[in-house]
Amino acid sequence: MLVEANKTCHSGYSKLSEPNELCRRDPLEERLGVRLLNRTTRRQSLTDFGRAYYERCRVVLAEAEAADALAADEFSEPRGKLRVTMPAHFGRHCVTPILLRLARQYPMLELDLSLSDRFADLSEDGYDLAIRTGALDDKAGVIARRVARQGMVVCAAPAYLQRHAEPRRIEDLADHQAIVYRRLGQVVQPWLFVREGQAAQEIMPTGRLRLDDLDAIADAAAEGMGLAWLPYWLVRERIQAGALEALLPDQPRYLYDCHALWLQTPHLPLKVRLAVDALAAALPKLMA
Repeated sequence: MLVEANKTCHSGYSKLSEPNELCRRDPLEERLGVRLLNRTTRRQSLTDFGRAYYERCRVVLAEAEAADALAADEFSEPRGKLRVTMPAHFGRHCVTPILLRLARQYPMLELDLSLSDRFADLSEDGYDLAIRTGALDDKAGVIARRVARQGMVVCAAPAYLQRHAEPRRIEDLADHQAIVYRRLGQVVQPWLFVREGQAAQEIMPTGRLRLDDLDAIADAAAEGMGLAWLPYWLVRERIQAGALEALLPDQPRYLYDCHALWLQTPHLPLKVRLAVDALAAALPKLMA
C-alpha cells in the first residue's frame, strides 16, 4: 500500500533530489484522482483525505486477514496454551471436566486453568478466557457469551423442617435461619426471586453461619443448620436422596447467568472458539 511503502523517515527521501521525482504521483493517487501524501525533499505526511483513506484500508485489511485465518482454522486443530480463569466451585465441578474432555480430544492443546473466586483481569493477567457467574460489569473491549443458566433453589433438611414451620411464601423466609454464602472480601449477596414483569425480589439472608464454599453450605443445610439458597445442580442428588427438600415449589427459580468472556479481537483463536462452543453445548445439560 502507498502509505506502508512510503512510511519511512526523511532519510528515505534523501535520494529524491529532482523536482520531477518529488512531483510524481503514486499510481494509487492517479487512479483515485486525489493526493494522499504531501511530499517535500525532507519529509512526507498524509493529507486529510489520505489519513482517512489509510484508516479505512487498515480495517479492510484486518478483516481480510481474519477471514484468511478463519479459513485456515477449518483445516487445523487447536494447539498451544489455553489460559482460563473461573470461579473455584463452579469451575471444579462444571467447567474443568468439559475442558479436560476437550484436551483429550485435541492432543496439541495445553490447559492452564485458574480456579479462584478472585476476579482476574483478562488483559493484565494474560488469560484467553474467563468464566463468570451472575451479573457482569460493562467493560469495553470484552466480549461475553452466555453459556448456561443456573436455577437457584431454597432447600432445607427434613430435620430442620421438623423443628421449624416450612416457609410457604417468600416473606416467610425472614422467620428462618439462613446459611449465608459470602465470598472473601465481598458483601453478602441477596437471595433473588422471580417476579413476573418486575425486577427480581431481593431477600437479604440472615443467620449465624457464613461460608465461602457452596459444598460446605449444602453440607450444613443437610445437617439441619438452616435454609440454603443454592444452584439446583449442586443439590440435585441430595434432594433425590431425601437429605434435603426443595422449598417454595410454586415459586419460579431465579436463573443465574453463566458467561464466557474474552478480549475483543478481529479473529477469535480456534482454541478459544472451540472451548466456548464446548461449554455452551455441555453446561446447560449439567444445569438441567
